[in-house]
Amino acid sequence: MLALLGLCTILLLLAVILSKRLSPLVALIVIPVAAALVGGFGLDTGRFVLAGIQNLAGVVGMFVFAILFFGIVSDAGLLDPIIDRILATVGTRPSRIVPGTTLLALLIHLDGSGAVTFLITIPAMLPLYDRVGIDRRILACAASLAAGVNFLPWTGPMIRASAALKLPIPEIFAPLVAVQAVGLAFIFAVSYWLGRREERRLARAPRAAPEAGAAAGTGAASPAGTGAPLPAGTGARTLTEAERALRRPDRFWLNLALTVAVLGTMVLMAEKVPPALMFMLGTALALMINYPSVDAQRQRVDAHAKAAILMASILLAAGVFTGIMQGTGMLKAMAQGAVAFVPPGMATHIPFVLGLVSMPLSLLFDPDSFYFGVLPVVAEVAHQLGVPPLQVAQGALLGQMTTGFPVSPLTPATFLVCGLTGIDLADHQKFTAPLLFAASVVMTFACVALGVFPL
Repeated sequence: MLALLGLCTILLLLAVILSKRLSPLVALIVIPVAAALVGGFGLDTGRFVLAGIQNLAGVVGMFVFAILFFGIVSDAGLLDPIIDRILATVGTRPSRIVPGTTLLALLIHLDGSGAVTFLITIPAMLPLYDRVGIDRRILACAASLAAGVNFLPWTGPMIRASAALKLPIPEIFAPLVAVQAVGLAFIFAVSYWLGRREERRLARAPRAAPEAGAAAGTGAASPAGTGAPLPAGTGARTLTEAERALRRPDRFWLNLALTVAVLGTMVLMAEKVPPALMFMLGTALALMINYPSVDAQRQRVDAHAKAAILMASILLAAGVFTGIMQGTGMLKAMAQGAVAFVPPGMATHIPFVLGLVSMPLSLLFDPDSFYFGVLPVVAEVAHQLGVPPLQVAQGALLGQMTTGFPVSPLTPATFLVCGLTGIDLADHQKFTAPLLFAASVVMTFACVALGVFPL
């Protein structure tokens, strides 16, 4: 009975989220509470909910203050010298421009927001791509590769995996550092290959007016594409008056030291110092250093509060779902029923197989329905067969809404990429999805080679 009730709960949750009949926030609260009441748990439902929310308190705190911290130091101009240096260094050779785009997107994605990464990277690089005549699909691909492989402790998928399986983020992330390094090496190699291929194409293409390539966005050649010098300031960015008013260039080194201290402490001393505390202290110090007045501090918090509150509310709602699913025993009953269908000899390969299919699953499941609906069941099945849930979480993070999110029609960021570059969704998916999938596969095999997953 419990297994059937749990299965119906999850299927209904997936159905209403994927069909957009309910928002994830509403679905994660209403459906499990209704299921618990139908199952006869009555007032015990409140106890299950409270336990689920309490388990997520540290994760929610870390995520909220991570968004605020990175937003504040970005407003102060921490990334400006890096962006300007990259634009000045790449010159007019595609074999430098494309890896430079990947590096820029990688650095901007330190805040964990794919939307912010694309909003900064693409407008900054697009004039250069059009002037040189580089195919705009490559710009979309380079930014997507960087954002997809850069799964950090404060990014959405990592936090969802931790919340859904009640696992400490450092335990999930630490073994994946070397794996992520392999993934980063792969995407830079791909970026260089794309740039070299574009250089050869431009060398063979007939000369065309720069305006034609820029207007069409098809990668038509321009004089710069064949090595002609670009006019000065081609890659220069223009800040708005409001952005310039927020910049604090005289405090760049202070902000850099603060960022290094926060991230270094979080990575190296995660077991002794809670990540939420580090981001709280970092946010407070960033506000004091850059915006000492109370009004300015309130404005900076207000500017980034929407994104923080939205994600925090979804995570707390997920605590309702996971608390009820575990407290009622529905999750365990479902897993016990599913164990009979998995050959014992294949159990150890569950994380590896999940790693291989996790990127394509991004096209079928949005992050909330996968991490809070599908992943707990898979992890419980694996656990009952002797496979640590930790490895299941790591397998999912190799692709599900990490490498998969920039091409998934289920995330707004995908449409943002297409809109900013002016390319069709189908063209973006056909060009970029195979390379993102390849990155996911490479990292999955790296997990085996580095001992994260068993053979």
